[in-house]
Amino acid sequence: MRTFLIALLAVCLTACTKAPLQEQQAFVFGTRVEVIVVSDAPEQGRQAIAAVLREFDRMHRAYHAWQPSELTEVNSAIAAGRPQQVTPELAEFMREAQALSAQGDHLFDPGVGALIKLWGFHADEFEARLPDPQAIADWLKQKPSVADLVIAGTTVTSRNRSLALDFGGYLKGVALDRAAAILRAQGINNALINIGGNVMALGSKDGRKWRVGIQHPRQPGPLATVMLDDGEAIGTSGDYQRYFELDGKRYAHLIDPRTGWPVDHTQAVTVLIPASAKAGTLSDAASKPIFIAGPDGWRELARKMQTGLVLRVDRENRIFVTEALNKRLEYIGKPPEISVVP
Repeated sequence: MRTFLIALLAVCLTACTKAPLQEQQAFVFGTRVEVIVVSDAPEQGRQAIAAVLREFDRMHRAYHAWQPSELTEVNSAIAAGRPQQVTPELAEFMREAQALSAQGDHLFDPGVGALIKLWGFHADEFEARLPDPQAIADWLKQKPSVADLVIAGTTVTSRNRSLALDFGGYLKGVALDRAAAILRAQGINNALINIGGNVMALGSKDGRKWRVGIQHPRQPGPLATVMLDDGEAIGTSGDYQRYFELDGKRYAHLIDPRTGWPVDHTQAVTVLIPASAKAGTLSDAASKPIFIAGPDGWRELARKMQTGLVLRVDRENRIFVTEALNKRLEYIGKPPEISVVP
């Protein structure tokens, strides 16, 4: 299942829009990406899309967490206890990831790469197996975090040799912002960018806002749709894309670093981020700590992340949505029973 039903909506746009649409898909960051451009100059649109996909591919290769990359070189250096020189771009990513992680009470933490590996979610394909409980206990004793990084210019060291960086929960959002900047620099002001369910809207389609669908985590088709303003981004963290089932229980890739175990109290969290230079980044980074925080902490975490437009589906299929987001949603079919919260 895909979080946002962009392909379905694109069919409608093709039939209804006046300006020609250019669309291209690729598989990057371990997921499907789509770029849809509305332009009266088809060649300009195709070139702009190609530039975006080239940048996605570069970022994917440079910061892959388990295939040879600059990031794996950093992880090897940390494990060996030696300093590592990094590019200015990676140093900035590290600083930003530290700040975002602290804002989310470290429930979103790109420093838990070793824990992700223990669960087998570091691979493109993974087995339905539980990790050794002692290995989880040992990891919890070390408690590595992105906060352990010491960044001096472009020299990186770590106070904790158990730290292993994995930007899988962060880089897709960064890529959204990068794509928006590339498209605008190429003269494209109307586009829709979808990276595995993290979506950013630029401009409109002939004056009409882009509309995207929010996938229900346990049912086919969208739960609701929402129209996005220029520069807004929306992102979802869910337990229905990267997971395995064992003895009737679902284990998803969203792991609580406080326990070392996947979260089972939440099925999906969607956040809508107002337009800003970092809207895409926040759409990826904010949904994860809110997801992990659970029933007693998600509202407080949303406030800390300065995210007021949130929808949460818990394990009993109950839907909770903030008042600000509820006003913007158009529910599909019979309106579900929801709890609207301040």
